[in-house]
Amino acid sequence: MAKTREIEFKSMLTENEFAMLCQHYQLTSDAFKTQTNCYFDTEDYKLRSLGWGLRIRLYADRGELTLKVPAAEGGLWEYTDALTLETAQTLRTQGTCLHTGAVADKLQEAGLSATEVKLLADLTTKRAEFSIPEGLLALDENFYGTTHDFELELEVSDPVHGQAAFLQLLQQLHLTYRPAENKISRAFKG
Repeated sequence: MAKTREIEFKSMLTENEFAMLCQHYQLTSDAFKTQTNCYFDTEDYKLRSLGWGLRIRLYADRGELTLKVPAAEGGLWEYTDALTLETAQTLRTQGTCLHTGAVADKLQEAGLSATEVKLLADLTTKRAEFSIPEGLLALDENFYGTTHDFELELEVSDPVHGQAAFLQLLQQLHLTYRPAENKISRAFKG
């Protein structure tokens, strides 16, 4: 289990902006890896009401179960349990999450049982991720429901300096800031 702090800034992109960034950073199709996020909540959205997000992420060779919880100092705390690919795929097929581990323990602390959460949406992302001086940059092409969109994310270690760096990066790249709802919210609507 890992507990990490996530601080990221996002902006939606047009398809043309996405293509421009791929050219700017010299990204070929080989730079993009596919991941599928399987989003969970209770039927009455108890996690969303707490501002929490729960997902299983499937990579080509493994999976992970992650619970995102708002951090008082900004950003999110992520509680993650590593999964074998087989376990992740089984949980997705069953529409359930792991009933033991750090995520289940954190749910229990909030008075919730892992048995209450169900798979509600999937979102598949083709992501290129790489370090730049400002932080970890990700270019995402997302597919969910009938929606296909594009997003730029910058993950940083400091919320104040990170926001300034993100806005400066957008300006340098001649991009308009377009607020991005988190992926779980978009997938639930998608």
